[in-house]
Amino acid sequence: MKIINLLLLLIPAVYLGIIKPAEDFIIGVDLSTLYEIEKMGGTFYENGVERGCLEILKDNKVNWIRLRVWNDPTDESGKPLGGGNCNYLNMTEIAQRAKRLGMKVLIDFHYSDWWADPGKQSKPKAWKNLHGQDLVRAVYQHTKDVLMYMKDHQALPDMVQIGNELNNGFLWPDGQIFGQGSGGFDGLTALLKEAIKAVKEVDPQIKVMIHLAEGGNNSLFRWFFDEIIQRGVEFHVIGVSYYPYWHGTLQDLSSNLNDISLRYGKDVLIAETGYAWTLNDADGHPNIFGEAQVSWYKPTVKGQTAFLKDLIEVLKSVPQGKGIGFFYWEGAWIPVRGVGWKNDEGNPWENQALFDFDGNALSSMKIFNQVHEKVVERVEIEAISDVKVEIFLGEEPELPQFVKVFFSDDTIRSLEVEWEKVNLKVGENVVKGRILQIEREIDAKVIVKDRENYILNPSFETGVFDPWIIEGDQKAVKIALANPVQNAHHGKYAVNYWLDRDFEFEMYQVVENITKGIYTLSMWIQGGGGDHVQLIVSNYGGPDRVLPIVNTGWLKWNNPVIKEIEVLSSKIRISVVVKGKSGNWGWLDQFELLKVK
Repeated sequence: MKIINLLLLLIPAVYLGIIKPAEDFIIGVDLSTLYEIEKMGGTFYENGVERGCLEILKDNKVNWIRLRVWNDPTDESGKPLGGGNCNYLNMTEIAQRAKRLGMKVLIDFHYSDWWADPGKQSKPKAWKNLHGQDLVRAVYQHTKDVLMYMKDHQALPDMVQIGNELNNGFLWPDGQIFGQGSGGFDGLTALLKEAIKAVKEVDPQIKVMIHLAEGGNNSLFRWFFDEIIQRGVEFHVIGVSYYPYWHGTLQDLSSNLNDISLRYGKDVLIAETGYAWTLNDADGHPNIFGEAQVSWYKPTVKGQTAFLKDLIEVLKSVPQGKGIGFFYWEGAWIPVRGVGWKNDEGNPWENQALFDFDGNALSSMKIFNQVHEKVVERVEIEAISDVKVEIFLGEEPELPQFVKVFFSDDTIRSLEVEWEKVNLKVGENVVKGRILQIEREIDAKVIVKDRENYILNPSFETGVFDPWIIEGDQKAVKIALANPVQNAHHGKYAVNYWLDRDFEFEMYQVVENITKGIYTLSMWIQGGGGDHVQLIVSNYGGPDRVLPIVNTGWLKWNNPVIKEIEVLSSKIRISVVVKGKSGNWGWLDQFELLKVK
């Protein structure tokens, strides 16, 4: 097998080895559920010996912990909501213990009673009716009260995160960037400034971080931070969530971190990350990471280790030493009865922790000892992914620019391919290519169908809707460059729908000048939530044909088909109707209308 230097496949050569991280490089773990895990009897081990979780992490070079703080994680009757029940009293106790071990602490203020992320930023129930200066004062007082309590209990954080994954703001609608009744960037920055003011008054040495998800999305970060800096928000660190199965490639992450660190003169920190060490499930509750989430690493301990090593190399490559570290999210969230993502439900994260299901420390933690070393590993190629493309006669095949190559360290690299030009015929064709970075030959199978697809712009590769027409809530639907690429079933683009309120729209195309006959219509769709979706055929000379569609989850593609459509006129209307609740989402792609008789 061909032996290669794996490191050279990851980072552009211009960044290799130019700066080593400082000795205070952050090796962090989010431990927000630890209080509940220990309370419910969870235990941790290293080399078969029971030890405290914090002590195990400390001995494996973890020097920071991250703890989320919810305002009041209880329901209206006072029952705990779960997810760690992260009130400031419980989190202060964990922070105290970390401080005694010489570890530093990052506090993540969600400013919500429960989970806050780009899809939901609910006000705490105590602030539900607060707006304007009343809400601003509440944010200031809550921030200051929590930090003063922690200071008085020898647990003062070294860094504070104002809000969690603020892609569309927080404390909706007042601090929401866009949407019905939103306060826009002005409303958001008023709240940010008051929280930061409280931090400075408690201790001006505390670093302040502003945190977004989608670490590979450079345009998002430029847009957001241009706006808040222009409005005078003062902070020290840009925080990034990066999960490789959601947020692009490591190359995307590297490009974004390199750009924003220089553009804004700020340190950059990966505030959340993670990867699976197994696909097994310990508690019967579905895990976030399943087969569909396998991206650039196998879901093994070796694969988790390789991911962490590569992530550290990305941070080491950030210019001027501004890549200051990372936090592994909920690294100790082992399966313990009673410690689920919500009360009375299970743990969706146990296969992404840094401990196995019994609480034994995984060997992947050993990579933390190598942070200050330049690790070069020689590995072998084990397999190369197959390439198969289906097109209709007259179409140009869109062969992938990159293919997946599987290596002996359980990494799965996306490497560039150069394809030969060939004349294609109906049926099966073989197109030869060359994987540039490893000088390896590869064949692609191109199937050319002799039937014509009567749908125009069937996979949206033009990047625009035309000739499709959208009626209804146009804000809910857009053509998006699929990132990760699996979000498109064919090509690079697909139609994406989502909105932070209830919505309804119809996307349709009228196909004209077709001959009478029997046709088949199909499409591809994936999505999540309780949305109501229909594929409809009408205006063809017969009764409307309506096919209900049920989405079953991310990357779980469904291929609805309407057969035996007897077209009696010279046209046919193809439409998709979506009635969604707030937060419902989906991807539509690859429509086909074929004449079969």
